[in-house]
Amino acid sequence: MMKIRALLVDDESPARKELRYLLQSFDDVQVVGEAENALEAMELIDNVRYSVIFLDINMPGLNGIELARKLSLKPDPPAVIFTTAHEEYAFDAFSVHAYDYLLKPVHPKRMEEALQMVRERKKMDCPTPRVTTPLKLEPDLRPLEVIPAEQNGKTILIRPEEVIYISTDKDNVYVKTETESYLTRFTLRELEARLDPRAFFRTHRCYLVNIRKMRALIPYFNGTYTVVVQDKEKSEVPVSRTQARQLKEILGI
Repeated sequence: MMKIRALLVDDESPARKELRYLLQSFDDVQVVGEAENALEAMELIDNVRYSVIFLDINMPGLNGIELARKLSLKPDPPAVIFTTAHEEYAFDAFSVHAYDYLLKPVHPKRMEEALQMVRERKKMDCPTPRVTTPLKLEPDLRPLEVIPAEQNGKTILIRPEEVIYISTDKDNVYVKTETESYLTRFTLRELEARLDPRAFFRTHRCYLVNIRKMRALIPYFNGTYTVVVQDKEKSEVPVSRTQARQLKEILGI
């Protein structure tokens, strides 16, 4: 069994002890380091290969978000899972490609979900192939496990399966669930790139729709269609003529 090699970074010793105790219940996890600040963590990371870092945010000096941003510039960085008592940093956390955002006290089930993402997506202890010629690489865009959005001054974390559709209105992008509409800072293009293409389809330049939430496809005019979706309002979402054929193929009609 390949071990998940973990580093715990928190300025409070009791918090590190609690994390270490929680991780003992996972046979494939090995805690191989602790640090009480970001500078100490950087020194360890430069000398030891870690699979995952459990990272606090509020620390003296360099905070957890800043450390994660620095790590994202490294080749093959360790996965970052934030562990914090504060909800308000969630958007910033996912903007630096965090694997998950766990609120203290961490529930064992949430820890299992976070570790499963590491198991599935991180090639643990495998050397990165050497690149012999300079290559221009696209940014590493990990699939979104949650979509950070804003409502009444709070950051709401929306799971993709909760989304009915996503739409743009001028410069704003809104995530629509069954009963609510939330503002997000992601662009529609970014969300299309980072959500499962088997579940989400771009029906129109202004709409990205969860295929599993579609309930009816109605011909409109001039080759366009309207999709009725499964929210409280039974909203109708436009399907452009250029996208209609592909959508019908996906639906098998």
